[in-house]
Amino acid sequence: MSVNPDQRSRASASADAPIIEIAGLRKWFGTFQVLQDIALTVARGERIVICGPSGSGKSTLIRCVNSLERYQEGRLVVDGYDLGAGQKNIDTVRAEVGMVFQQFNLFPHLTVMENCMLAPMKVRGTRKKEAQELAMRFLTRVRIADQALKYPAQLSGGQQQRVAIARALCMTPKIMLFDEPTSALDPEMVKEVLDTMVGLAEDGMTMLCVTHEMGFARKVADRVIFMDAGQIVEMGKPEPFFANPQNPRTQAFLGQLLH
Repeated sequence: MSVNPDQRSRASASADAPIIEIAGLRKWFGTFQVLQDIALTVARGERIVICGPSGSGKSTLIRCVNSLERYQEGRLVVDGYDLGAGQKNIDTVRAEVGMVFQQFNLFPHLTVMENCMLAPMKVRGTRKKEAQELAMRFLTRVRIADQALKYPAQLSGGQQQRVAIARALCMTPKIMLFDEPTSALDPEMVKEVLDTMVGLAEDGMTMLCVTHEMGFARKVADRVIFMDAGQIVEMGKPEPFFANPQNPRTQAFLGQLLH
């Protein structure tokens, strides 16, 4: 009996295997190479913070993890599914990976509750009552259940971003990706979003977070990655990474960021 590529790619997955495996990943936008030979493995429950200057490929890298961006060369396996093995694998991975963007991307004509219910009902076929219960569970988790019947325009930026996190959690993802989730917020709103993310980390959620919030990285990350010019330049545990960076480019970046 023949086995299709989707089945083959999933067969090697196990509880002990890394949840993300990236090898030799390369991506171009036209003639510009934005990712160069990226190699990274992420364990289940691991929290990775990715930092680096603008244009270094950080956001492109995490967008490749759920195929919002397609790579041209290399191998990317998420929870045993090879993203190069066909659209079925891509669709499966997208349903298991939540993503929170710089902008909140909430539907303005839907209430907070309805925003959170939409994906479970449309993608997973969840019944309305169950979707409502799921939405309230995660709105409570991010401490914004009292705003469930309001519309996005009635909320602050920090509240909207917490709704965006709850919406992603309603799909019960195995991995959460954050693409500079606090960069569009006023300073006084940043803490409430970071506190929510710290709570997720403490719950054991696998996380890849692109951010310049180094206090968050020190507190939450298992590893910190510094990217520049499409490459992973340096990677390590937070304490040695911040106390004694080895690469001159990392030293220069942190020198500007921390002083």
